[in-house]
Amino acid sequence: MAVDGKLILILRALGLGDLLTAVPALRGLARAFPEHRRVLLAPSVLAPLLPLIRAGEETEPVVHELDHADLLSRSALARAAVGLAGAKGAPDVAVNLHGCGPESHRALLSARPRRIIAFANPRVAEARVGPQWRAGEHEVGRWCRMLGEAGVPCDPSELQIEPPRSIAEDLRGVTVIHPGASSGARRWPPERWAAIAAAERMVGRRVVITGSRSEQVLAQCVADGAGLPSKAVLAGRTSVDRLASLVSVAGRVVCTDTGVGHLATALGTPSVLLFGPVSPAEWGPPVELRRHVVLWAGVRGDPHAECPDRGLLQIKVADVLDALELLPDKV
Repeated sequence: MAVDGKLILILRALGLGDLLTAVPALRGLARAFPEHRRVLLAPSVLAPLLPLIRAGEETEPVVHELDHADLLSRSALARAAVGLAGAKGAPDVAVNLHGCGPESHRALLSARPRRIIAFANPRVAEARVGPQWRAGEHEVGRWCRMLGEAGVPCDPSELQIEPPRSIAEDLRGVTVIHPGASSGARRWPPERWAAIAAAERMVGRRVVITGSRSEQVLAQCVADGAGLPSKAVLAGRTSVDRLASLVSVAGRVVCTDTGVGHLATALGTPSVLLFGPVSPAEWGPPVELRRHVVLWAGVRGDPHAECPDRGLLQIKVADVLDALELLPDKV
């Protein structure tokens, strides 16, 4: 049980997939600091998922307090950290699960923690010595290693989260197709997604198309190309907890390297994942989890580019259909 006045700040001011790949690290911190109130600095849109991240009955779930999606900016981080410290006193520990600094290091240090756990950065005096950043390391293992070298053991296999209490029973067994992504480099052509959706429909599977509010036109385009009714388009109609509920009952998920793919891993839903500019060795599901099939052409590119990655485009509709045949039934 947390003790009043004992506080740990944890910075992971990123998106859905970033939060889910940090689950083993968050659980390790919960076990290492059971008497601390743990505050996660992250976008408020992810708050409904935090109760689903369990670290054992003897600890509390990670606490979310701050609201700003612009926590990526150093000034916003600094204001948030200072404000929290002023309200509750200087934190015992600050943990940087965001990057290797220096901006994020300095933002956390502005809260005047007694100790910082972070990757070494020679430009920050308080972090000149410490775990070394390794390019190309898997995102899950990276943070577990950093914490382990700081005396906080973590288990990288602890990726699963609990399904939401409110389950979308009316959508049980559907195929979820998520055609969007945050960057153009990770967006497979909509006509190919439509071909996948049509094939799933032809074999008798119910298909729904998900996405953000800004991806509604894309989702509708995929649905129209597959001959799906408008009610199959859920883009812009699912909050993050509703999305988690949907994935938890889905029969299968098909998407590129996005947060929805990480939801499928976290909730144990079979998936086909299309990787483009970034290797699955850095962001993919554990290779031992046979319920997920990863497709990658072996070509690296710019993950922030506006156009679809050339490696992603090398993945053909037939490749995805073959991969779908390999998926096990949802247990």
